[in-house]
Amino acid sequence: MDENRRPIAARRLGVMQGIARFLAARGVSPNAISIASVVFAALGFGAFWLMPGAGGGRIAALLLAASCIQLRLLCNLIDGLVAVEGGKGSATGPFWNEAPDRAADTLFLWGAGLAAGMPALGLGCAVLALSTAYLREFGRAEGFAPDFGGPFAKQQRMAALTLGCVVAAFAPGWPVLAVALWIIAGGTALTVALRAGRVLERMG
Repeated sequence: MDENRRPIAARRLGVMQGIARFLAARGVSPNAISIASVVFAALGFGAFWLMPGAGGGRIAALLLAASCIQLRLLCNLIDGLVAVEGGKGSATGPFWNEAPDRAADTLFLWGAGLAAGMPALGLGCAVLALSTAYLREFGRAEGFAPDFGGPFAKQQRMAALTLGCVVAAFAPGWPVLAVALWIIAGGTALTVALRAGRVLERMG
């Protein structure tokens, strides 16, 4: 397995490989799929942003946000399959593999903060998420294998946020999104500390 790729068990699923083959055969580029992940993130941000005043549409807005999170993750999985297994990689692939991810993290976490009435908390989570990616790439620049370790890497952050959206949709009056964001903040802060420690240990 390529150590520079995030270890994702779903990558081996036949249905995922089938989707990747279908898209590759029709000339869809992995870069376009990466860009689509940001489109889903922007749509999710819009759902979060409108949620406080959505009235009867609150449930729909939260479930739309949860769906967009999962569609973003699907894009993140499929773009790599199309690039590597489908042989559609390009010279600009590394940029499109990373930059959209950072934008998507920020949009989802900031949006969730707005929906929870705690925008600073959402932005704080986004900064912590960016820090995990920075430490991974810093380590790679130093010649180390990329560190995808958790406990709150991208998949765990997005799983917690998705669950928070679904529970919040059916638990009006409870600060579910705020709790989810605090959990994400704590878990991601721990992830930052652990990755920093591992980088420093390797450098020493």
